[in-house]
Amino acid sequence: MQLKGCWIWLINVFFLFLPAIGFGQEALSAGSVSPEVAKWGFMAAAVAVGASSLGAGIAVALVGSAAMGALSERPEMAGRALIFLGLAEGIAIYGLIVAIMILGKI
Repeated sequence: MQLKGCWIWLINVFFLFLPAIGFGQEALSAGSVSPEVAKWGFMAAAVAVGASSLGAGIAVALVGSAAMGALSERPEMAGRALIFLGLAEGIAIYGLIVAIMILGKI
């Protein structure tokens, strides 16, 4: 893993937490739930999306580089490579679904 890529990830994670704090303030004014529950609920949703996106990015990077190496030797394996890339990208979608479920409970 390259060091300059880590800075990009840290900046993305930081910007994922800022909207969660802003939405937490809106929930405080609505008065539907306690402020502490709203704060941790939005933080949990942000962590779910952020962590799953980071995991999916790492998985796609590893699977994609391995798939390109395999395709250079056997081009007929392109269909299998795309399936594996789609499975790796599905991790981010699962995190988004979990975040929507968490936000639905708030």
